[in-house]
Amino acid sequence: MMRDWFKSGQPWIWMTASTVSVSLILVFGLILLIAVRGMSHFWPKELVEFSYTERSGQASTLVAEVHDTESVAAERLRDAGFKLTGDQAFYTRMLLKTGNRDIGGQDFRWIVDQRVLQRSRPENLVAIERREWGNFYGYPQSIKEKGQVIVDGEAVALELAKRLSRVLDIYKQIHKVEKGTIGAINYGMERLRLKQRRLELDGDDTAANLQMIEQQRAHYQREYNALQTKLTALYDDTNRDVLIATIANGQVVEIPLAKMVRVYYPNRMSLSEKTGFYIAKVWEFVSDGPREANTEGGVFPAIFGTVMMVLIMSVMVTPFGVVAAVYLREYAKQGVLTRIIRIAVNNLAGVPSIVYGVFGLGFFVYFLGGNIDALFYAEAAPAPTFGTPGILWSSLTLAILTVPVVIVATEEGLSRIPKSIREGSLALGATKAETLWRTVLPMASPAIMTGLILAIARAAGEVAPLMLVGVVKLAPSLPLDTNMPYLHLDRKFMHLGFHIYDVGFQSPNVEAARPLVYATALLLVAVIVVLNLSAIAIRNHLREKYRALEQ
Repeated sequence: MMRDWFKSGQPWIWMTASTVSVSLILVFGLILLIAVRGMSHFWPKELVEFSYTERSGQASTLVAEVHDTESVAAERLRDAGFKLTGDQAFYTRMLLKTGNRDIGGQDFRWIVDQRVLQRSRPENLVAIERREWGNFYGYPQSIKEKGQVIVDGEAVALELAKRLSRVLDIYKQIHKVEKGTIGAINYGMERLRLKQRRLELDGDDTAANLQMIEQQRAHYQREYNALQTKLTALYDDTNRDVLIATIANGQVVEIPLAKMVRVYYPNRMSLSEKTGFYIAKVWEFVSDGPREANTEGGVFPAIFGTVMMVLIMSVMVTPFGVVAAVYLREYAKQGVLTRIIRIAVNNLAGVPSIVYGVFGLGFFVYFLGGNIDALFYAEAAPAPTFGTPGILWSSLTLAILTVPVVIVATEEGLSRIPKSIREGSLALGATKAETLWRTVLPMASPAIMTGLILAIARAAGEVAPLMLVGVVKLAPSLPLDTNMPYLHLDRKFMHLGFHIYDVGFQSPNVEAARPLVYATALLLVAVIVVLNLSAIAIRNHLREKYRALEQ
C-alpha cells in the first residue's frame, strides 16, 4: 500500500503544497513583523517620571518614554559598572527615550528596573517635536511674547496650541516662497548665466544681447529682493513667541515656537485623540520630507524618487527587451550564434547588480554623459550637467539589469502563439511586419507584461548600483517640478531602499532610527506591491482580450 501511495505521486503533491504553505507563512510573518515594529512607532507613548539611583548612588529624576524592556544577566550588568543588590541571576532593564538631546547629550539610555525608586505619570507633562535636537519632555510654565510673559499656569496648553498653529501657518507661507517663487527665480537666474556663457562661446555676446540679459537679470533681482524682505518679516514673526518650561531636574529652558513641529500631552490623551494623532503621524511620514538626519519627518521624496525611477526604467526596458526578443524569435536564423546569444542573455540575469552599477558609472555617466555635456552643455563647464550621476542614468542602469527578464518572458510568449495564426495573416495579404505588429505582439502582450512585472519587482528593491549612479542621502529638489523642462533627468534623487540602508546603518542616532527602518521597509514593500498589482491588472485585461484569438 505504501509503495502504491508513493507511486501515485501523492506524497510529492503534499510535500510541494507544504513547502508553498511554509513559504507563504514565512513571507506573511515577516511582513507582519515589519508592520508591527514599524507602524507602532507612530502611536503616542505615555511619559513616565522616574526617580532612580544612579550608578554612583546619587538619586536622580528624569522623564522618558519606555521603548523596550529586556532581561539581562547579572554578571553582564556588573561588568558594565552597575552596582546590584540581591542574588538574582537576571535583572530587567528598560530602554528609555529621555529626549532633551540638546541638554543631556543623548536621548536614549538604559536603566535597571531594580534601581527605580518611584514612577509616576503626571498629566501636565508635555512632549514637543522640534525641528532639531529631537523631542523635548518637560513641564510647561509660561509663554513669552517679545520677552513679556503673557500667560502661565493651566492656560498655557490652550494658548500654546493656538500660537503654534499660527507659527505653522507662517512656515507654510515661508516654504511656499522659498521652494516655489524664490526657487523659480534662482532657476531663472542660473538659466540667464548659462545663456550669457553660451553667447560668449558662440561669439554672439553683442551689446544688445547682453543688455537684454541684464534687463531680465535686473527684473529677477528686484523680485528676489522683494521676496527676501517678505521672508525676513515672516521669520521675525515666527520668532515672536517663546515657551518657558522646566525639565525633570528643575532646570528652566526656553524653546522658541519657531523650533516646534508638534505639541501634545500624551498622559491626558483619550483613545480617539491618540487615534487622530496616529493618523496624522502616518500621513506626515508618507507626505513630508525628512529632517534630523533622516530620523524624523517623512519619506515622500524617497517614495517619489522610487516610483519615478521605476516608471522611467519601465519605459526604457520594454522597447529594448521586446525588440530583442522579436528579433531572436521571429527574424534571426536559429543556429549556433542565436543559441550563444540566448545563453549570454540568461547569464546576464545572474551578474551581480553592483557590476551593473560600475558599468553605468563608467559608460553612462563618464562616457555618455561627459560627451553630452561637451556637445550640448559646454556653457555649464566645468560643472557637469549629464556627466554626473542622476535619475536618467539610474533608470538606464536598471533597464540593462532587468532587460534579460523581459527578453526571456517575451520570447516565451511569442513561442506560444500558434504558427497557424501567422500563416493565416500572411495568407490574407498582410506583410510580415503587419502580422507582427497587429497580431503577434498584441497576443504576446500578456507575456510582455509578465516580464515587466518581474523587472519592476527586481528594480524597485535594488540599492547597490544606485549608490553609484544617482541616489543620494538627501535631495533638496525633486526631479519633477514647475520649472522648464519640468522633468529634470539630470538630478539626483532619493530612494526607499537606500533610505533604509542610510537610516539603519549610517544614522548617528541608532535607537531613534530603528523603528523608521521597519516603517520604510514596509512602505517599500507596499510600493512594489502597488506597482506589480497595476501591471498584473493590465496583463489580465490583455489576456482576456486576446484569449479568443488564442483559441
